[in-house]
Amino acid sequence: MTARRTNILAGLVIVGIINASCFCWADSRAGNDLAAAEYRAELDQLLVATQQLDSSGRDTPPVLRDLPQSWRVRTEHQDFEISAESLRRDVRRFEQERNVATASAIRSQIQSLHNDFDGFERPPQDVTNSRQHLTTVLARPEFRDVRGPTFLDRFAQRLLAIIISLLELLFRSSAIPTISKLFVYGLIGLAVLTLGFLAYRQIKSASEQEDVVPADLPISARSWALWLAEARAAGAQNSWREAIHLAYWAGISFLEQQGAWQPDRARTPREYLCLLPSSSEHRETLVALTQIFEITWYAKREADEGAFAHTMQALERLGCHST
Repeated sequence: MTARRTNILAGLVIVGIINASCFCWADSRAGNDLAAAEYRAELDQLLVATQQLDSSGRDTPPVLRDLPQSWRVRTEHQDFEISAESLRRDVRRFEQERNVATASAIRSQIQSLHNDFDGFERPPQDVTNSRQHLTTVLARPEFRDVRGPTFLDRFAQRLLAIIISLLELLFRSSAIPTISKLFVYGLIGLAVLTLGFLAYRQIKSASEQEDVVPADLPISARSWALWLAEARAAGAQNSWREAIHLAYWAGISFLEQQGAWQPDRARTPREYLCLLPSSSEHRETLVALTQIFEITWYAKREADEGAFAHTMQALERLGCHST
């Protein structure tokens, strides 16, 4: 009877120990579930504790020595588990070596965890304005022909690759030298015809556009005041593009008469700009004048009264205005 009671008592003790262990384990697991603010506060506490790490032989702060294997973090968007095993290894390495390098490794890893969590909680950047700006830029006339390769482009590339492969096989063969020569001469002739066609198109395209540089030689041979008067006359007729064109050459004639450079009819607007040193007081004004002219004349953007007004203001800053 006594033995039976002893066995019952022992069983109850074992069950109690098991239940207590399970309770403690469950409590420990529940203790690792942290809200976002609690997780950030724990990382801040760990960073503060790393300031006590040195080579003096002092004990490692308990908050670092008793790190959990992982943290379970609850956020508004999702719950996730963050492993602390790597940090635990660094702490054990520090306890063995106790030097600046191991202490720095602990601090860097905690800071990295902090930065990663801040990046997770940071709202995504609003790129609506950037996307709209990009759409506006790509809608400009100079990008109207920009596109990816079409089906015909890819087919032509594959066909060309096949032809090149056949030519390589053909040129390696010594049994048919005559055919090889014909292919070589044919390719040379095709290249010459292609270059001629491209040159013809370039010349034809250039002839269709009005010559940028006036026929008078040099530009300054025609007084800037005459250019300016014609620009204002064109503006009065709402011919804003022509008005800006004439106003630009008024500025060039004015600077040329001032001795800013040696006269040369063949220069382009960009070359005039390069001739003006960066230290010149007129440099910034000529940059603005050139940009307005290129946008309206070369890019063929529609001009308006506002663009012409900006051009006239630039001329006034140069000192080019009627008295």
